[in-house]
Amino acid sequence: MYAIIQTGGKQYRVSEGDVIVIEKLEAQAGETVAFDEVLTVVTDGSVKIGQPVVAGAKVTGTVVEHGKGKKIRIFKYKSKSNYRKRQGHRQPFTKVTIEKIEA
Repeated sequence: MYAIIQTGGKQYRVSEGDVIVIEKLEAQAGETVAFDEVLTVVTDGSVKIGQPVVAGAKVTGTVVEHGKGKKIRIFKYKSKSNYRKRQGHRQPFTKVTIEKIEA
């Protein structure tokens, strides 16, 4: 059994017991979070596809930790004008363990 959920502007394929890394949520570590935007639920042979979401479906999970991703470097440069600008960015994330899929 698996489901496709949408959170943080992205879609994720999740099963029970999976640990996913998603965009940062405003929940503390150890709290339970619910994802209501379930796009598809697939069980043993039946497929439920939402228009756009499956009615009554919910995926619950527990927040494991918060963190920051790997640093990326942004470098802007214009030739012959002595313009150089270097910037770094680390995207915040949340790790969530999927506990239950309710269809």
